[in-house]
Amino acid sequence: RDLVILAEDIDGEALATLVLNKLRGMLNVLAIKAPGFGDRRKAMMQDIAILTGGTVIAEETGGSLETATVDDLGQAEKVVSDKENTTVVSGKGDADQIKGRIEQIRVEIERSTSDYDSEKLQERLAKLSGGVAIIRVGAATETELKEKKHRVEDALSATRAAVEEGIVPGGGVALINAMVALEGLKGDNDDEQTGINIVQKSLTVPMRKITENAGKDGSVIVANVQREEDSKVGYNVLTDEYVDMIAAGVIDPAKVTRGALENAASIAAMILTTEALITDVPSDAAAGPAMPPGGMGGMPGMM
Repeated sequence: RDLVILAEDIDGEALATLVLNKLRGMLNVLAIKAPGFGDRRKAMMQDIAILTGGTVIAEETGGSLETATVDDLGQAEKVVSDKENTTVVSGKGDADQIKGRIEQIRVEIERSTSDYDSEKLQERLAKLSGGVAIIRVGAATETELKEKKHRVEDALSATRAAVEEGIVPGGGVALINAMVALEGLKGDNDDEQTGINIVQKSLTVPMRKITENAGKDGSVIVANVQREEDSKVGYNVLTDEYVDMIAAGVIDPAKVTRGALENAASIAAMILTTEALITDVPSDAAAGPAMPPGGMGGMPGMM
């Protein structure tokens, strides 16, 4: 069988022996430098061990090469490697242990206070819980490349959000559906009722603006969607039809929709409760050119 070795470093006599055995055809071996650095490297090595059903041999775990056996080796259907990247396909690790490791990483993500650490944990979670995809973005110029890269990052973030909390019908339909929850809600006083009415009215704005930008009457479209019995039906501006938005592929991540509503409420509350606002002082209109002096001056030589 083929042998893959992941180690912090392989050099000297060990490397020479592996190369010699490879050249002689005695052992088809692949030596790979362990990913990451420091504690992150240890965690990623443990992820790979659980994914493949192997054992990390390290001083911290009390293991050594002298005491290692064949039972310490993990298995995978395929390992694809190049100069920069390695992909383990269909690891043969225990499914329950993999699920436990996934839950552990999710807990660490919830407790993380660093965006960088959270991003790295998300990467580890994706590699353990799902497939691994490599998206290569190319362009003719640096400016175009950056623009395309931002688009891919936005799509990736939206997809990740959809995986976390699911999807809802797009085009503002989900917010229209949410209005039902406010219909029977009564505030304790007039101010609270005013706030409820404002929120209820604001939920129609995204759909209204989308349709108005398409040259349609937003109020009419909103009213028509509200009369639909199917909560997934909305207005598709590209086809000028009322369709099942999910079936038509017009969707939004639930997390993004929820976050937009929460952030809007937060900003509105901040403006309402603040004691002062900072703004630019309007400048006075530019003064016109000076008028010439009145009257006619005397002409020399005339009395």
